Amino acid sequence: MSTAPTTRTVVRDDDQTREANGGPGVLRRDPAGSRTPFAAEPWSATTRFQPVASTGGVPLMDIAERHGTPVYVVDETDVRARCRAFRTALPDADIVYAAKAFLCRAMATWIRQEGLGLDVCSGGELAIARSVGFPAERIVFHGNAKTPRELLDAVEYGVGRIVVDNLAEIPRLAGLVPPGRRQKVLLRVVPDIEAGAHASIRTGGEGQKFGLSIATGDAAAAVVRVLRQPELHLVGLHCHLGSQILAAEPYERAVRVMVEQLARIRDTYGIVLPELDLGGGQGIAYLPDGHGLTPDEFAVTVAKAVRERCAALDLPEPRLTVEPGRSISGPAGLTLYRVIAVKRTLSRTLVAVDGGMSDNPRPSLYGARYTARLIGRRSAMPVRPTTLVGHHCEAGDVIAEGAPLPADIRAGDVIAVPATGAYHHSMASTYNLTGRPPVVAVADGAARVVVRREEIDDLLRRDVGL
Repeated sequence: MSTAPTTRTVVRDDDQTREANGGPGVLRRDPAGSRTPFAAEPWSATTRFQPVASTGGVPLMDIAERHGTPVYVVDETDVRARCRAFRTALPDADIVYAAKAFLCRAMATWIRQEGLGLDVCSGGELAIARSVGFPAERIVFHGNAKTPRELLDAVEYGVGRIVVDNLAEIPRLAGLVPPGRRQKVLLRVVPDIEAGAHASIRTGGEGQKFGLSIATGDAAAAVVRVLRQPELHLVGLHCHLGSQILAAEPYERAVRVMVEQLARIRDTYGIVLPELDLGGGQGIAYLPDGHGLTPDEFAVTVAKAVRERCAALDLPEPRLTVEPGRSISGPAGLTLYRVIAVKRTLSRTLVAVDGGMSDNPRPSLYGARYTARLIGRRSAMPVRPTTLVGHHCEAGDVIAEGAPLPADIRAGDVIAVPATGAYHHSMASTYNLTGRPPVVAVADGAARVVVRREEIDDLLRRDVGL
């Protein structure tokens, strides 16, 4: 539900106020002095706090007043710049955006226009791609338990690659391929490398649900079974280590394991697989003093590892595919909330807003940390660590611990939380029957709704129990 606007005075957010609200709101610069989206994290590249808080040239208070709160804001310019940064850093690789981070028709269109591929992992994500005419050959279909319906939809649309995740999927997929066609597939193998910010998002080690184990022999068995299926064309191997990975070193280790597997397939079957997909998981900064894994940092390490390992094994270098998701959409998004109440206890200050774990489940799921900033009015008061909480009936409904907000924070204020462009809209729920927020895209001084707010009438229409 949107919150009704309240009367307020919107004033300049000057240097003193910016410091009071949690530090300078200027865009950080790389060593060469140029503006880059990665240097701007956790805020998007076009977010400014002078003379008023704005993103994409659109005042954030205008968005809050017109569209209500909570509301997701996505910076189209930042998304496109991040796409181009990956293409520049890895000019000879296929860059495939991981749709699970955030997808809507507008986002799929931007990704298509920027020349990237699209990694989907459900029939719903594929349907979004199809609805905007996303080129089928640039789609990679993932999933550890793809349903027969999803596999059929993928085959019928002619997706470029299907990533086989288990042995049972091989004959099931082969049986769906029409006569005279061959479906290109990758095998997802487990390199047994743990990486990622939380145990729940580490997917490269033994014992989790994804992929074919090298250690148990399932990966080798899958190679044999795919090669025996004339309807399937094995073109390469795939792995995915996890999410929110902040260093390139785990990818370097993964390259060594995966290239060795390619060499074993060559030595055993006499075939050289031309592709290697290293998945995604590149991390971003969520706090002002944080640092994500940039495309350049990733590319330098990975390219060197592939070159050296392939040379050592006398193997032609495979064409690389990488699947960034969070690192393209994450800092491009922010969420606006309105303060409902402020409580000062003996131990801390609690600032309750009109959203919460239904629009940002990551703190309760993974202990993720966020910052926040007051917008829309000047405060000369010093900042204090506050606990930003949601409106849901859960003690764990916390958005940000230690958020630097001014001491006079009060009901009616609007707060911006950065780095909410990935795994927020895509993981949002209707807990407590709270409708999901809208998504407003901004660029070049214009704002438009790309996903509308979910209202109570939408929830009631699904309830057919009477």
